[in-house]
Amino acid sequence: MSNAPVLKGSSFTFSILQLFDNNVEQAIEYLQAKISQAPAFFAQAPLIINIEQVTEQQVPFEQLKAGIETLGMRPVAVVGCETESSRQAVFNSGMAALRSAGNHSEINIPQESEQNTKGKTTQVVKVPVRSGQQVYAQGCDLVVLGPVSNGAEVIADGSIQIYGTLRGRAIAGASGQLGAHIICQNLQAELISIAGDYWLSEQIESEYWKQSVMISKVNDSLQIESIKI
Repeated sequence: MSNAPVLKGSSFTFSILQLFDNNVEQAIEYLQAKISQAPAFFAQAPLIINIEQVTEQQVPFEQLKAGIETLGMRPVAVVGCETESSRQAVFNSGMAALRSAGNHSEINIPQESEQNTKGKTTQVVKVPVRSGQQVYAQGCDLVVLGPVSNGAEVIADGSIQIYGTLRGRAIAGASGQLGAHIICQNLQAELISIAGDYWLSEQIESEYWKQSVMISKVNDSLQIESIKI
């Protein structure tokens, strides 16, 4: 068997920063506010920048890239460059220029009032989480009584339990809780993460694929085991 590298096509879910003007300071301020809500989720995460809605595409990409990296994310590409000069500016900043990204919805991490959050230990979702949707259990555990589709995200500051098939992304310990865990009835995830450490689908051992499992974090690394639900 040859050990030569193989170039393959694949698909991954990225966060996209949608810009509407050239105001880099405003973009960094917005991104910083989002990251502060779930720092472990965004830590070292790749980011795509979308400038399709920017009328004059004179964006200072090097300044924008440096600002994003200061916040702990990794800007990798820009989509929506309509001129050769904007594409060249992207290349000069060390990022790639991509084709149109299509339609994307804003990542919405809802804030609950202190009255509703006080004493709350578990948030329960009784409906399927569909592609493009995101659920965030702030300051508590999350229980999903149904499937999580491809392209969907479930996030919790605590642990996550999914009584259905997990095909999307599950991020537990989003605020850095090392003792968080993920339990799911049928593991087919795009990504699983606990307190900043993550596995993509390709990193999940085949013996656990489509099985009932529990994922936890031990000694700064993820561990997985089969369970009965």
